[in-house]
Amino acid sequence: MNDDDIHDALETFITEARELVQDFEDGLLELESGPAGPEAVNGLFRAMHTLKGSAGLFGLGHLVSFAHVLESVLDELRGGRLQVTPELVSALLPCTDHITALVDGVAGGRTEPTAAEADVSARLLAALEPFQSGAPDGTAPPAAPAPDGPRTWLLSLWFGPDCLRNGMDPLSFLRYLSTMGTVAWAVTVRDALPRADEADPETCYLGFEVEFLSTAAKADIESVFEFVRDDSTITILPADSAVELIAALPENDRLGDLLRRSGMVTDLELAKALQIQQEAIRAGEASGKPLGEILVQEHIVQQPVVEAALDRQRKTAEGRQQDNQTIRVFASRLDKLIDLVGELVIAQAGVGTADGLSETQENVLRLVEEVRHTALSLRMVPIGTTLRRFERVVRDVCLDLGKEVDLVITGGEAEMDKALVERIGDPLLHLVRNALDHGMETRAERERLGKPVRGRLRLNAFHDAGSIVIEVADDGRGLDRERILAKAVDRGLVGRNAALTDHEVYALIFEPGFSTADTVSNLSGRGVGMDVVRGAITALRGSIDVQTTPGAGTTIQIRLPLTLAIIDGFLVGTGDAYFIIPLDRVTECVELPADADGRSFMHLREEVLPFVRLRQAFGLPGQPSRRQSVVVVEHSGQRAGIVVDHLIGQSQTVIKPLGNLFEDVRSVSGSTILGTGDVALILDIDALMAQHIAGDKLRRAAAARHQNRSNLVSSMSGTDTSADRAASAGTGR
Repeated sequence: MNDDDIHDALETFITEARELVQDFEDGLLELESGPAGPEAVNGLFRAMHTLKGSAGLFGLGHLVSFAHVLESVLDELRGGRLQVTPELVSALLPCTDHITALVDGVAGGRTEPTAAEADVSARLLAALEPFQSGAPDGTAPPAAPAPDGPRTWLLSLWFGPDCLRNGMDPLSFLRYLSTMGTVAWAVTVRDALPRADEADPETCYLGFEVEFLSTAAKADIESVFEFVRDDSTITILPADSAVELIAALPENDRLGDLLRRSGMVTDLELAKALQIQQEAIRAGEASGKPLGEILVQEHIVQQPVVEAALDRQRKTAEGRQQDNQTIRVFASRLDKLIDLVGELVIAQAGVGTADGLSETQENVLRLVEEVRHTALSLRMVPIGTTLRRFERVVRDVCLDLGKEVDLVITGGEAEMDKALVERIGDPLLHLVRNALDHGMETRAERERLGKPVRGRLRLNAFHDAGSIVIEVADDGRGLDRERILAKAVDRGLVGRNAALTDHEVYALIFEPGFSTADTVSNLSGRGVGMDVVRGAITALRGSIDVQTTPGAGTTIQIRLPLTLAIIDGFLVGTGDAYFIIPLDRVTECVELPADADGRSFMHLREEVLPFVRLRQAFGLPGQPSRRQSVVVVEHSGQRAGIVVDHLIGQSQTVIKPLGNLFEDVRSVSGSTILGTGDVALILDIDALMAQHIAGDKLRRAAAARHQNRSNLVSSMSGTDTSADRAASAGTGR
């Protein structure tokens, strides 16, 4: 293998290792929450065994040795010599974090642990020592009786096609086996061997069926194939376990091949059975007797073996019908595809919509639209994987706080852009930890309030109007409106006599440094976190909203676009400038009333609708058109209007990020290039409205101060004039 191949293989190992660790953590949490089924325990063992074997291929001895201890503990669990307990899970869970750190070190170019990592390994392995004997109290279980003599094993060895390229010699494994016992016989399977002129000398086409006699344990025999197990099919079974052997064979649609490969029938016996079947067909039977029935009747093989082969045959057929294979794609290649699709969309906009557009051009536009949707779908992944990671967070935080909370996850099948999934994890972590720390009561408090003693935290996701909505809902104590308002007044965030709506009060929790906690804990109380959450959500062109009921709980709702690449937009114009409003925010368009000059609101079907004028918001020169329009948009659960000169229509919008020079520009989330070559700015609706509301409040406050001064001056002027009149009346003038 050259350096590029090794680098690519290592990248694959790092990706798969992280997936295995996540699967391992999820499996541990499932074990703790319910009865430990054998398949769940086996899944944990396989994950750690695969990780150990893969690490060994790259000479990562520190990972191999650490994973080996975990594998040994899981083997005790798998053998029934150890029971699942909270103490065992608590000892294993930190190991997943440590393995992740070790894998990250490998990704950073370190093939040896640091001194700190070695210390952590020693501490974690010491915590596992009480469980390695198979009993929590440290007493060793009774030893299994040793076999009287050598045991016969059937080995089915199907080495991967890249075995030779990776420097592995299949025959060397057979030679090594002979040092552990006796190879009674070995048959070379050449089914996959092509013609000589078509064969690749570096590709392994051969498999081996081996009968092996040895006193060695199965685990010791398995360890021989440690470094090829990842890309090979290695089956090791006792000779009397033909049924298990058939179930472990590679997929095959033909019953005869399954039985022949398992060693249950020979080629001559199979030929004899097939001949009997053909004779039955010639004798007039529609399809002859089934092959399995003939094999049993001729005493060639037993009925359970045939049933096992038939079951394997059926599963193969079902698997092919439901085949849904996945492949890994480098993110850079996918991003390049999305960029190219974006250019196609821009080119499509330049075609125009003139009458008489040819059928060929219409088909091109339709295909571009399909390519766009297909390309974007490649980036869409279910959010459930991200949400399930919080099972560990909830468990650990509840142990730290002494609270009892059940996590309920719904809507995990909802899909969103992979880039968004990766960036939403940290904001959700802040919200979950805050809900558990601030929102949830202790068991004693819940009992006193007549609530269920176990709290309930729900993570929910669903699609809505072209966006994805993620909810973090708890059934805790809810937000204290008066306490939040009092703290905001003390910090000078709002005036003492300010009249704020509930929505405005609850939005104060996202202000930098804001906290109502009386004490500082490991989790919260320093006023850091919620402002970071809002900043992260805003950076993703999303919004966040709070709904709460005192004593019943709080729901924090995050609304995000499905993708960061291409959106459906509504194109508007003001003066010579063009703007894009995300289409999922637009509810309707109406004409601006003629009497709205000088006002920042209008009446729309008995509803007061505040609006912002884009010309004023961006300081655009020129006079507004005689007939202006209002685009009504949704903003944080409310409705508002945007006043523009022209409504141009729906437009597929390829999002282009603003350069570093414009990173501080508010109310704009990006830009796009129109089919005409003009640049249009994409409006950040929430930031635009927030800026407008803040400016409107300042204008109202200034107007109120001006009015107060005017009233004072008028009052003083009126008093002096009255005195003058009185004096004049007294003198007779």
